[in-house]
Amino acid sequence: MHITATAVSLTVADPDASARFLVDHYGFEAVMSAPGSFHSLQRADAGVNVVYLATGLETMPPEQRDVTAQGLILAFVVDDLEGELARLQDEGVEITMPLTVEEWGERAFQTRDPNGVVVQLVDWNGAGATMDA
Repeated sequence: MHITATAVSLTVADPDASARFLVDHYGFEAVMSAPGSFHSLQRADAGVNVVYLATGLETMPPEQRDVTAQGLILAFVVDDLEGELARLQDEGVEITMPLTVEEWGERAFQTRDPNGVVVQLVDWNGAGATMDA
């Protein structure tokens, strides 16, 4: 198998609102869209496309049509966590989890898009952080 791209698809009630949130605040751009139904977003540096699908789409198997993206964390590793936190606050984005440092060195904060999808920015620059495999 040779994988040529990676995407995460999230089913939400209002895909337009979630797409606008990532475009406006996280620098993603739309690569394919069907307003009200579907948006595929990308960033050249993210390594993954984010796809928002509307709940109830007939093209989805019946058992998946109304399952939403609850409990999922869409996490992006960044170089300047404090800078991104300040930028988002300046843009009026609600920070739903303050900057937190875990004992293993992960540092992160969270926002939520209009559909409740958690968007987390993270780095591993805290005390105790190692990148050993």
